[in-house]
Amino acid sequence: MRVRIAISVTAMLLVLIVAQSFALVMLNEEMEEEFIDGTLDEQLHYSIEHSRRLGTLVGPQTPTMALYRYTPGTAPPPGLSADLAALPVGNHEDWSSGRELHVAVREVDGQRYVLTYDESEHREREAAVVTAIVIGGLMLSALSFLLVYAIATRLTRGLETLAERVEGERDGTPFAQDGLDAELLVVAQALDRAEARQAALLARERDFNANLSHELRTPLAGIRSDAEMLLTDAALSDKARRRAERIVATTDRTATLANSLLLLVREARPQAVEPINLCAAVRDSWARLHAADATARGLTLHIDPRAEITADPSLLALVLHNLLENALRHADGREIEVVLAGRCLEVRDRGPGFGAEDPMRCFERFRRGGTRPGHGLGLALVKHICSACGWTAHASNRPDGGACLAIDFGAASGPVQHAPDGH
Repeated sequence: MRVRIAISVTAMLLVLIVAQSFALVMLNEEMEEEFIDGTLDEQLHYSIEHSRRLGTLVGPQTPTMALYRYTPGTAPPPGLSADLAALPVGNHEDWSSGRELHVAVREVDGQRYVLTYDESEHREREAAVVTAIVIGGLMLSALSFLLVYAIATRLTRGLETLAERVEGERDGTPFAQDGLDAELLVVAQALDRAEARQAALLARERDFNANLSHELRTPLAGIRSDAEMLLTDAALSDKARRRAERIVATTDRTATLANSLLLLVREARPQAVEPINLCAAVRDSWARLHAADATARGLTLHIDPRAEITADPSLLALVLHNLLENALRHADGREIEVVLAGRCLEVRDRGPGFGAEDPMRCFERFRRGGTRPGHGLGLALVKHICSACGWTAHASNRPDGGACLAIDFGAASGPVQHAPDGH
């Protein structure tokens, strides 16, 4: 904005300078023409009077002027071209010689006088004036640009400060404060109102989701209990048994969705922070997904068995569970790798990947890949927990096919340390 203001003001100033310079040049040209005509008239009058009195031709002493005298009807004197000799009485401008000449023609006592004036010096002076005006205009334009830019910078500094406060961490301090300019105060007050509306909307959304999650738990527990009681009936037919099993599975998925919603509306701040063995945590999460041995199920770990990280065990377990469950859902039965590279834990699969869309969109709420089952909150929950813990979630396509979901623990959880032997 500052640059646009400076350019706009400079452009307007430049237009004014050009217009004024053009007017000055035209005025100078008109004054020079009048001066030349007056000079020619005075010089010609002086030469004619002194020539009549002395009997000899008295010419001008200026090298830019030349005086000729001859009798009309006779050949023009040397140096006077036929075109100039043919000019009628009066003042003229002539270009026949390749340069601009002012010519004054008079007839006195049967004699014709022709006085010529070479304008070359006049044109040089005019060019010098134009050059000085152009250079002065450019310098003035540059100076005005810098001056206007500096003024605009000072005037918009309040906007920059306000923008930094909007982007920074909010501590509840209102944007509108004493001392702000009237224009900035209007913007600050509008931001305060918008922030208040947003906070109210978020609070209503959180209350609704929390209440919904709590209210769903009781009926879901009752449905699951009834379905499990049906499964204990030995007389239940196979068809009814399969339906009861689907009821239990569906109830579990709905309960997971409710729990995810409840956690998403909360801040999910770490509570009990302690050192955690990463390799054991990954194996535990994988074991919860499979009853059999993890290695036999196609999981490959590239983690130092002694690697530790300081984190909340429950939150880390939830992140690992969702990452592994997502990889298992999209791996199409192929190998899944978990790699620890420095501070970054990567979960890699060899499924179809994210395709041409932005991989980071997988962390959006209720976004599901393809037609595979799921409620679309698992990776959103991962992103939510990572933000609360100071970690960073990444998603990308693997060069050789498949997807890679990574958690950069950064400095928030301290360095990834290796426990001493025997830990």
